[in-house]
Amino acid sequence: MPDPKRTALYETHKRLGARMVPFGGWDMPVWYTSAREEHLAVRHAAGLFDVTHMGVLDVRGPDACAFLDRIGTNDVSRLAVGRSHYSYMLDEHGDVVDDIMVYRVEPERYLVVVNAANDEKDQAWLRSKNSGEMMCDVRDLRDPASGADMRVDLALQGPASLQLLLRLIENEELRIEKGQTSFLNSQFSILNSLPYTGIMRGSLAGHDVFIARTGYTGERIAYEIFVHPDESVALWHTILEAGSDLGVKPAGLAARDSLRIEAGLPLYGHELAGPLHLAPYHIGFDNFVKVNKAAEFIGKQAYIQKAAQATSKLVRFRMNEKGVRVPRLGDPVLDRRGRVIGTVTSCAQDGEGYLLGMAMVEKSAGVGEGSSIHIIALPERMPEPLKPFSPPGSRALVPDPATVLTRFPPKK
Repeated sequence: MPDPKRTALYETHKRLGARMVPFGGWDMPVWYTSAREEHLAVRHAAGLFDVTHMGVLDVRGPDACAFLDRIGTNDVSRLAVGRSHYSYMLDEHGDVVDDIMVYRVEPERYLVVVNAANDEKDQAWLRSKNSGEMMCDVRDLRDPASGADMRVDLALQGPASLQLLLRLIENEELRIEKGQTSFLNSQFSILNSLPYTGIMRGSLAGHDVFIARTGYTGERIAYEIFVHPDESVALWHTILEAGSDLGVKPAGLAARDSLRIEAGLPLYGHELAGPLHLAPYHIGFDNFVKVNKAAEFIGKQAYIQKAAQATSKLVRFRMNEKGVRVPRLGDPVLDRRGRVIGTVTSCAQDGEGYLLGMAMVEKSAGVGEGSSIHIIALPERMPEPLKPFSPPGSRALVPDPATVLTRFPPKK
């Protein structure tokens, strides 16, 4: 197995005392102080995440919209310049290749963000479909061949994010084109009024960036900043220094995981694809699959057929007690009589110190908000089967009680 790749911020993370772990083929910070402290920083102030390992692609040309509509499930034709949406790429069998974010930055230019572990696979998939009469230019914006257009992603998430960015945005005027008219507006004003899923181009502390109001934490005041990789370290330090009085902290993978679980957001390999072969119709995200859009996307008919046959669904749960063993992907979920009705997909500690997770359960089990379930957190090494009249001191696996929550948390 090759050594993990490193982002330009690797040495910065080490100096900040981060614990580094392999993730998606990259050496990434899992936490700096503690996952819980960083989780709470995002919920009450802001957290800065290194997501420069994510793939960032540039798709442009007269056929870019039609191409993205064919390979993606959401409706790109309805995406206005300066807006973005979440989508899926499916294969011909209707199964998930990857989940993606699509940003329309110019009339014939889009940024597409893909999962780090799937970057090479996704690029190969896109190249295989970018042929025939409908072709466009697809570039890897982490490739030095992209020159000044190179981009990587830093995520600033949490309620203090906007106040911090407004301190750094250059207050110069830009000419805005809308329809047949044009007008001048300041970058400060554009950022201050940027809607959720909006994206703008501007100068942040002297760096040419795209700023998108998107993220993976469930926060509505949340931004992803696409900057040239050679400038990512300088911008990282500038953001942390400018936000020190606001409580802004660097945050690692552990907080990113607990935040997205709390928000009910899927992770590829856990709530998407992976060993359970999960799709949007399993997890409550089928609204991002526009089966009625004008463009025929790859895998559409197979997807519709499989969705109609689905017998399980995703639920969020919270363990009733603190201090219990953390369940992992594949651990069994039981009903009150001990019957296995599902499988854990993800679990992490929330901001209050309880374990919060997601699990696939049978629809026929009748599990809904407020239902009681039990979860067995299996040890890495299973104990020997217990014999009748096992001696005192023997240990048996005991299921821990949990309560099913709403599929998504109430909006703030």
